[in-house]
Order: sequence, then C-alpha cells, then structure tokens
Amino acid sequence: MGKRKVKSEDYNAIKVPAGNDVIGIAKQMLGFDRVLVSCQDGKERLCRIRGKMKRRMWIRVGDIVLVSPWDFQSDKRGDIIWRYKRNQADWLRRKGFLKM
Repeated sequence: MGKRKVKSEDYNAIKVPAGNDVIGIAKQMLGFDRVLVSCQDGKERLCRIRGKMKRRMWIRVGDIVLVSPWDFQSDKRGDIIWRYKRNQADWLRRKGFLKM
C-alpha cells in the first residue's frame, strides 16, 4: 500500500508568518538540531529544528526560515517550522514580508 500524503503537508504552498511567528536567516549551525537564527525583530534566537522537518529537508547557513518563538524565553529560543526555497524568498520580498 505505501505511505499516504497528509493534505496539510503541502510543501508547494508558501507559509506566511501568522501570530507571533518571525522570519529569520540561519546564521550558524551549532550541531545536532540547533541553529542560531537572526530574526527580523532584531533578536538572535537559538532555535531547534522540529523532528518532522529534520527528516525531510536540510537547513544551511544563509537559508530563510520561519521561526516560532517559545512561550517562555521567547527572546532567546524558538522552533524552526519552515524553510523557504529561493523562489519563495523572492516572493516574500516582493510582497513585503521579508525586509532583509
């Protein structure tokens, strides 16, 4: 039978920041599943890559990512919930979401 694709996991759609999500740039890989991200709100956060994402896509230095800050230590920590491809980042710049 094989694996079924869940409809909520459509990787062709572009996710825009909603709620308290922030767009950032991966600045430094720190090992395991940790990344130092420079966010648009002027803060640097130590972010971890979600397990679901860790198995599906790679994150490199310079990639544009969507960060969800934690409820506690929201200024210092967060989760990476999405990595934008180059054409998606260009779309974000044109629409005004990305100011970097």
